[in-house]
Amino acid sequence: MKSVSISGSLRENVGKRDAKAQRAKGMIPCVIYGGQQQYQFVVDQRQFKDLIYTPEVKYAVLDLDGKKFNAILQDAQFHAITDNLLHVDFLEVVENKPITIDIPVKVSGTSPGVLRGGKMAKKVRKLKVRGLLEHIPEYINLSIDGMEINDNLRVSDVKIDNITVVDNPSKVLISILTSRNVDDSATEAAAE
Repeated sequence: MKSVSISGSLRENVGKRDAKAQRAKGMIPCVIYGGQQQYQFVVDQRQFKDLIYTPEVKYAVLDLDGKKFNAILQDAQFHAITDNLLHVDFLEVVENKPITIDIPVKVSGTSPGVLRGGKMAKKVRKLKVRGLLEHIPEYINLSIDGMEINDNLRVSDVKIDNITVVDNPSKVLISILTSRNVDDSATEAAAE
């Protein structure tokens, strides 16, 4: 999994008034928790461009006044009207402790059902997985090779080394649906 370096400075004052003043300066109030200690800090809002505003999943290497932490984005709060970033929560990644994170799903291969006129329906964009940081992939590749019309690919069909998929095992990820112009001659020939 890719990482993004973010540097911030610890907050001396904590509260609504200080947070509002920091946002006026272009700084975003943040917190990191999950380790031995919780830290409140501020980060320049431009540094979140490669972490929040991207479809890729990345972890952050936080540098807080000389202390380094590996962390994942736990939550980001936005203003309801202006959609400006207001606050960010980070979860510290502790060595040898598994994390739960959403990973993007990519589809590869060629489905015989689609070649005959079926339609592929991708039902999810991300899957929730659990594992150690070093084993978490950048994305999950789902192959549709061999999928015929009315076939489904479910969470239970996804196998990744050293990673546990947390989503419901019966959840459908990809379906090959029928459409009006399906070529039935191949299906009839196979049945005879």
